[in-house]
Amino acid sequence: MVALVVIPFWQIWKRTGHSGWLSLLMLIPLVNIVMLYVLAFKSWPALEGGARRDSGPQRLG
Repeated sequence: MVALVVIPFWQIWKRTGHSGWLSLLMLIPLVNIVMLYVLAFKSWPALEGGARRDSGPQRLG
């Protein structure tokens, strides 16, 4: 059950340029809601400067 929550949020945090370890905070009640707001309104390092950290190919779908 934990993997169903942590793995998707790990990928989301990594894609935004943040540490994937932040996904573990999604397991703590109330902190998970705060972290969703942080994710929604904080600037994403991956988008700053127009360059992506991850230079791998993009998959669609």
